[in-house]
Amino acid sequence: QVLLVESGGGLVQAGDSLRLTCAASGGTFTSYHLAWFRQAPGKEREFVGAVYRDYSVRFDADSVKGRFTISRDVTKNTVYLQMNSLQPEDTAAYYCAADPISGKIAKSPRYWGQGTQVTVSS
Repeated sequence: QVLLVESGGGLVQAGDSLRLTCAASGGTFTSYHLAWFRQAPGKEREFVGAVYRDYSVRFDADSVKGRFTISRDVTKNTVYLQMNSLQPEDTAAYYCAADPISGKIAKSPRYWGQGTQVTVSS
């Protein structure tokens, strides 16, 4: 069982930056692929990006490429989502996720955090 706890969300203005943090416990951190998802009000949950066990990174959405970065720190059992040049359309609840299977991390990861809210005002 892996416990994921996100932090770092808040209210910011367009153009600002935020770094979300997800602390993992209860499992072997290096065994898991890690991802960030987001869900805006009235919309489906969206895959934001992932960092794999080998530290490779994946972003699917063009809307975040070049603005968001993901990293993991094995010494702190933590994964980060650095978000720059935030826009109102980035407003959502952001969730951290983990799965030991690479093919599942972007679609149906096993473990989820409780989420942290990011609100971007124009």
